[in-house]
This record gives sequence, structure tokens and C-alpha cells, in this order.
Amino acid sequence: MATAYDQSRYQIRFEWGTDGLARLAPSDVVVVVDVLSYSSATTDAVARGDRVDLSAGVAAGAEGALVARGAAALGARVLLGSLRNATAVAREVLAEQQRRGARTSVAVIAAGEQADAGLRFAVEDQLGAGAVIDALGALGLDHSSPEAAASGEAFRGLRLAVRHLLTASGSGQALLDAGGRDEALAAAQLDAETAVPVLVHGVFGPA
Repeated sequence: MATAYDQSRYQIRFEWGTDGLARLAPSDVVVVVDVLSYSSATTDAVARGDRVDLSAGVAAGAEGALVARGAAALGARVLLGSLRNATAVAREVLAEQQRRGARTSVAVIAAGEQADAGLRFAVEDQLGAGAVIDALGALGLDHSSPEAAASGEAFRGLRLAVRHLLTASGSGQALLDAGGRDEALAAAQLDAETAVPVLVHGVFGPA
């Protein structure tokens, strides 16, 4: 049943976490964005030729893996997006629409992080999702919900400050404190990879 929050009238949709995924109308493609660090790490692994079992990420409690599991259960084609592969993800979505020969709905889900009070807004996932939405718009896939449009514009306006914002964010500072400086800086690199992880039978491999 349609609701005021399902963004069903729009091709490009945006929400947060597993609850947000459930609020949206079913989408043909779901792009899961978990910048620090499930999406980024999995993208790099797939670029090296590895395949990544979703169950390992679920067992580790990675928010991106949990969202991906939920999206797969809904029958969507599940991609992982991040700052590192935003343009490649947009191109793969366009290719999927061309394969289908029909308008393809896309839900971009920022994973966020679990905190004591529930899901925590994670600025790195906001920026990563915005990068994907902005790249989709550049390819002509721009019939966006207000939520998606705001996310894309946030990235566009802050694009030159992405590295600073990511490393200065709460998640970035926590990763730096844990000795993950190189990981944080790598995650902040825009379009450093062309690999797009796609979930097939519980395993992420190349598109």
C-alpha cells in the first residue's frame, strides 16, 4: 500500500538504514552506501578480483551488509556504492535500465551506524549517497525525490571539502584513533575505482 513516505512517484529515492529501506516503495535497484567502511572495502576487494560473502558482513554487524540483506530479500538488484566508485555505480544503473528497456527505479540507501539510541546519522554516508545521486543526475537519471535531490545537492556543494569532512567526522575520527588513517583517506577518494560490487546468490562480485 502506498504511503506518503514511500517516494514511489520518483525514479531516484533516498533513505537511511534498514528501516528507511522498508519505508520506500520496492525498487528495481538498491544502492547501499556504507563509506566507512563496508562499501569501500568490498569495492576494493572486488576490484582485486575477490568475491565477498555477504554473510561475513552480516555476522560482523556491518550496517551496509544488513541493508544489502534486506534489499536482496525484497528482490532488488543490490549494488554497493561509495565515494570511491560513485560514477561507476551510476553507469551500472544506467546499463541496467538499458538492459531492462524500461524506466528503472533506484533506491539509494545510506547505511548509517547503530548507536545506543538507534541509527546514527553518518555524514560520510550522506556524502557517499549524494555522490551516487549526483552521478546519476549527470547521466540523465534525475527524476529524484526531494530527499534524493537534497542529498545530491549536499554533496555537490561540499564536494571540494569531502576529504576534510570525512576525516573530521565522528566516524572518521574514531577510525583515525583506531589507527585507520590510510583507510579513512582512501574512502574519501572520489571515483578512485571503477569496480561495482553486485550481490548474486549471497556473494558480491563484479558487475
